[in-house]
Amino acid sequence: MKTSRLEAFSDGVLAIIITIMVLELKGPEEYTWSALLEILPVFVSYMVSFIYVGCYWNHHHHLFQLLERVNGKTLWANLHFLFWLSLIPVATSWVGESHESAIPMAFYGMVLLMSSVAFLWLNRVSIEHNHCPSSGLGLSHVVDYLGKKALLSMTIYVIGIVAAFHYWPISVIAYFIVVFMWLIPSRKIEEKLA
Repeated sequence: MKTSRLEAFSDGVLAIIITIMVLELKGPEEYTWSALLEILPVFVSYMVSFIYVGCYWNHHHHLFQLLERVNGKTLWANLHFLFWLSLIPVATSWVGESHESAIPMAFYGMVLLMSSVAFLWLNRVSIEHNHCPSSGLGLSHVVDYLGKKALLSMTIYVIGIVAAFHYWPISVIAYFIVVFMWLIPSRKIEEKLA
């Protein structure tokens, strides 16, 4: 099967995820700076989650630009990935409302960790059924690059999850580190896909 249906479905799910997150945002009830500061954790959690979803959309787009076809295994791996991403609005809302609590902070990290695991699996499954000589970039290079970055990300997520039960600011720092890591795309991939 061609990739277009899977891409359209995934784009739709990601758009819905972002829509749900933004609908959770509420403005302050008072017109003061202190009221605005009270909702700052909610806004920051939305912003970070928005960037995470955007990074995944970008990398998903790059992956499927390289693929010629998908099979049932790829479809299920993609659904598994989208399942974990669909929990981001729940985790975002919860951590935004109670960011100093261990369970919401750890849950947020767990959702991010499992999204990373699922995306790595999607990449691995995709390479099994595709070779793209016309792209000028080996799909295996993409998977190797993303795999190394994903393993580092997963390690940092685990640190963040454990830290949530001891000193929550370390969790926040860990999750910020990973989001900034994924904001920087591979130059080699970008150049070849341009």
